[in-house]
Amino acid sequence: MKILIIVLAVLLVVGLIFGGKYVGIRNDLVTKKESVATAWSQVDVALQRRADLIPNLVATVKGFAAHEEKAIADVANARAQLGGARTPQEKINANSQLDGALGRLLVVVENYPNLKADQNFLRLQDELAGTENRIAIERRKYNEVVQAYNTKIQLFPDNIVASMSGFTREDAYFKTDAGARNAPKVAF
Repeated sequence: MKILIIVLAVLLVVGLIFGGKYVGIRNDLVTKKESVATAWSQVDVALQRRADLIPNLVATVKGFAAHEEKAIADVANARAQLGGARTPQEKINANSQLDGALGRLLVVVENYPNLKADQNFLRLQDELAGTENRIAIERRKYNEVVQAYNTKIQLFPDNIVASMSGFTREDAYFKTDAGARNAPKVAF
């Protein structure tokens, strides 16, 4: 009888240790998953700020370069796609298209010296540059948080708790466009 009580006590202690470890790991995974959502929210805020600046920029460019309809339409379409995107991966893809469209629009601007000298345009361009820097910072933070979460759910024994609790890998990373790796050519 005494041995049975000791065995039950040991099993209870072992069960409490494993149960406590399970709860601790699961709570940590929940915290990491929420960090991913929070980091995405910060990226989303920066993307929305840029999307809000674009109509003013486009209106200013239209006033000077009305016949550059394709570049202006590309920016408007890319902005609309970003507004319609729902998942992080859709927003990342739409954001890449908007990056390209804005780049083409800014190339068009180079052909209009009066536009480059316009104070409203310069202010908008500065705001857009600042927003682009914020987006870059938030993208980096988001990728770091996603990487930390993905690492956590793959480490032992966390991977066991993650699979039992339904935590899955996040694959929505911001990646560099293939063309961004090539150095621009400058000719004088």
